[in-house]
Amino acid sequence: MHSLLFLCARRLVGHRPTTHRALDVVPTELYPVLFQAAFLDERILALQDLVGTWPFPVLSFPWLLGRRGHQGDRHPLLGEKPSKLCVQAVILAVVARLRHVAGPWSRCRLKVLDVTGLQSDDTDRGPEWMSLWSCTVALAKACVERHKGPSGASAAAPRPLAVEVRADLFVNSTSFNVLRDALQTAGPLRLKCRDFHAEELPVASIVSLLELLEPTGVRRVDLRFNNLGLTGLCAVLPHLARFTGLLSLRLPYSNVNVRRVATEAGLRCLATQLGRLLCLKELNLGSSRLSGKLRQLLGDLQSPLESLELAACFLLPSDFTFLSRSLHAPALKKLDLSGHDFSQNLLQHLQHLLEETSASLLHLDLMECRLTDACLESLLPALCRCSRLRCLGLFGNPISTAGLKNLVRKTVVLQDLGLVVYPYPSDCFPSEPPWPLAALPFEEAADGERLAALGAELGHMLASSGRAHAVWTTSLCRHGALDYFAL
Repeated sequence: MHSLLFLCARRLVGHRPTTHRALDVVPTELYPVLFQAAFLDERILALQDLVGTWPFPVLSFPWLLGRRGHQGDRHPLLGEKPSKLCVQAVILAVVARLRHVAGPWSRCRLKVLDVTGLQSDDTDRGPEWMSLWSCTVALAKACVERHKGPSGASAAAPRPLAVEVRADLFVNSTSFNVLRDALQTAGPLRLKCRDFHAEELPVASIVSLLELLEPTGVRRVDLRFNNLGLTGLCAVLPHLARFTGLLSLRLPYSNVNVRRVATEAGLRCLATQLGRLLCLKELNLGSSRLSGKLRQLLGDLQSPLESLELAACFLLPSDFTFLSRSLHAPALKKLDLSGHDFSQNLLQHLQHLLEETSASLLHLDLMECRLTDACLESLLPALCRCSRLRCLGLFGNPISTAGLKNLVRKTVVLQDLGLVVYPYPSDCFPSEPPWPLAALPFEEAADGERLAALGAELGHMLASSGRAHAVWTTSLCRHGALDYFAL
């Protein structure tokens, strides 16, 4: 429910001539709520007027639009889909401000525009919403525009102040050239990257962009689907040491396979480069074959990791033994071991690892791990010792309806467990489901009535045990919104 102040602001920005006149006398403390109302209702001209006369040095999307920490960089006023028109209007208004020093624009005190927090996943988005990729392109194009001299200014007029734009950047082959040009442009609009995401780029392109980023402020580098291999990673990682505040390094789908010949030198190089990232807290090596090499790869790290994602890494018992005994285990907040077969000899190693991480673990993913009812029953004592656990991912495991009900009953001790992504029960299919379960078209293959009845029954069980707030779902969309920086 909106406040009376917000409703009044919405009425004011709904009539642009009135808004334009009112900004001459409106108190500066009302600018944030006017911005929120104009953004929510897509009042483009009102947004441009507000930005053009912004009375504060910082205009921050995450702050103005209400970031929620435990769900990631979300914008509750806008859902998770900020309007492309509104974001573009703000960017254009900043550019216009830099071109004019006379008139109402001279009242603007803006020095920093913060547009961090846009999501990189474009699934379920329409063309009217601003994705991270499209925001990156819009900002890059604004930076490379030829900035003409301030209109109406004399030859002796001082150079207009620059605006720093703090942004998360997402680049692929189609946007590489414009982003490179923007980072090379020494204009009044300066890009400063917080999180850098690159997909499907060759090594030389990735390195050239990393070298152009300002070292301060970069907290994450995410390089996925780049097919780098060990050779490519060893070429890229030396360029990360200049980011002294780097906390997160994500390298999924990098095509690393320790079973290939002549990999030892590459593994030593990769381990050395990881060891030089002194502030590293999150590491994702998902979908790389690392069998028996975890000690070698992580042994040079100087401080404990808090997030480790090793999905589909073909880990061996020796890898789990190392991890359980390492400095990382008691510090881990997020752990992803999806894609491993825990139906046989790895289950005991997983139990031991969970015992070692129980004091700190907040987020655990065990999706597509062949966990049956019997496996889950054996795992529950160790799982229930993770008293701080908030999120549990079990999608894609062959667990029955009875197994899920047992899971609800046994996890009553986990009072912080607010999100569980559970699988479609194995007994909700007319025949034995194939493996992997995630490959099934569930909406067609599963018994919809039985699934709906189960969802209702689980909800009743949760409510009767005082956990009505908890979300138990088969939807991976909710799970995808969680992030290490939101823990």
